Amino acid sequence: MPAQSASTAIAADTRDKLKRVSTATLCTALFKRGLRNQFIQDVHPLNHALPNMVGAAFTLRYIPAREDLNPITVFQDPAHPQRVAVEQCPEGAVLVIDSRKDARAASAGSILITRLMVRGCAGVVTDGGFRDSPEIAIMPFPAYHHRPSAPTNLTLHQALDINVPIGCGDVAVFPGDMIVGDCEGVVVIPARLADEIASEAVEMTAFEDFVLEEVLKGRPIIGLYPPTDQQSRDDFATWRKAASR
Repeated sequence: MPAQSASTAIAADTRDKLKRVSTATLCTALFKRGLRNQFIQDVHPLNHALPNMVGAAFTLRYIPAREDLNPITVFQDPAHPQRVAVEQCPEGAVLVIDSRKDARAASAGSILITRLMVRGCAGVVTDGGFRDSPEIAIMPFPAYHHRPSAPTNLTLHQALDINVPIGCGDVAVFPGDMIVGDCEGVVVIPARLADEIASEAVEMTAFEDFVLEEVLKGRPIIGLYPPTDQQSRDDFATWRKAASR
């Protein structure tokens, strides 16, 4: 199916903020707004040494393969949805793949993921698996999956839709949603909330850095975290000024 339009533009300030905060902090900020299920379940980064992955979602949906419609010759079709998704995923966007949480066959491999990297995409996420995972794990490109999987996707998956709402790891992902990944996993931020969530997460991170320093000095957490004591709030203000945070 042809891709639906969706904005993949991110304000530079928002992208910078999301690069500096954790998925844990983002999940807390989302929870404050009643969003409890935004952390994609059971996906892990292949390369833990990379900075945060940040980009708008561009999606690909698989359904169970039907043998008469999914022979290996389908790859000869220049309109094959998997290949088209790789070529259409915008610069700065994250390709998010709905593999139905089924890692028995690969969602993609190193060649397609290299193409995403060369095209300037921000990363790739699947709730299934990637083949060629040792090669992907040393690429300077964020890639998240459930586990390695050698068989071609055609054995179990049939690529169907591009840039439509999907489910990935039990989370609803809409085109244009903000995708952030770190060493713990991947969180989905509704596009309309991205700017305010990013700003709040930076504020939360500053406070948590202050708290951690105090805890390392031996300070008890009661009254400090959360800062129910006025002294804690005053100390944070002093720390923040000195740290230029």
